[in-house]
Amino acid sequence: MLTEDVNPNSHGIDQLDTMGMIERIHAEDRTALDTVTAVLPDIARAIDAIVTRMRAGGRLFYVGAGTSGRLGVIDAAECVPTFNTPPELVQGVIAGGEEAFVHSVEGVEDDAQAGAGDLKARGLTDADVVVGIAASGRTPFVIGALIYAHSLGALTVGIANNSPSEALSCADIGIPLISGPEVIAGSTRLKAGTTQKLTLNMISTAVMIQLGKVYDNLMVDVQVRNEKLRRRAIGLIRHLTGASEHDAENLLFESGRSVKVAVVMARRGVSAAEAQALLDAAGGVLRQVID
Repeated sequence: MLTEDVNPNSHGIDQLDTMGMIERIHAEDRTALDTVTAVLPDIARAIDAIVTRMRAGGRLFYVGAGTSGRLGVIDAAECVPTFNTPPELVQGVIAGGEEAFVHSVEGVEDDAQAGAGDLKARGLTDADVVVGIAASGRTPFVIGALIYAHSLGALTVGIANNSPSEALSCADIGIPLISGPEVIAGSTRLKAGTTQKLTLNMISTAVMIQLGKVYDNLMVDVQVRNEKLRRRAIGLIRHLTGASEHDAENLLFESGRSVKVAVVMARRGVSAAEAQALLDAAGGVLRQVID
């Protein structure tokens, strides 16, 4: 596997001074962008297929072990505050469960049945999407999850840093991130993890844009859970409606702390209930209501 090979560009890194070390690491990290660029068509195909499933009521599951699992959990968790999604809509499934997010749990990634079992416990159906993430491309936990999901008729996407690999071949859509040998041989939390993070960012962001969670390039579905986010929401309302600070605060309060509802109220001159009804009829897409 390429991800296990010794990288000739980092020979002698233990003999360098600090600046020399980080220059070598940074030089290798820069190749991660090119790695992702090469598979943008595959990522786009996966996004379009995911959007189709989610528009029909499906959920998105990221499945992985170790670094790959943690990246999936992070991306799923961040959809809630960023796009105001219910926690069950995008879920991260990591081998070993929550404990494995902060502590290494030995042996759990080698259990293919556990991968299937974790999805079964979450009530996976044929309407859902499972994205399996594995740097090696052969992690049993991930492969078990992908095979189980495929058997139900769920859409499967495989992300791997080695090709050919089982994670790619057993999925409906494969995304090969050929990041090559790591600065420290086998440490796939480095380049491999970076390419995975970039890819998951693209998937979740582009999916949520297409589901109407973004207007222009603005986070209009943001959850207002603290003072920073309240100020952001007021700023968004002012930007999109031209309202004063005072009026934007009132709109946010009357809307039930929903930026989109507040904007529709101001732009269409309707009540909060009427604004919500207009958004519901448009599938939550603000542009269809105010433009």
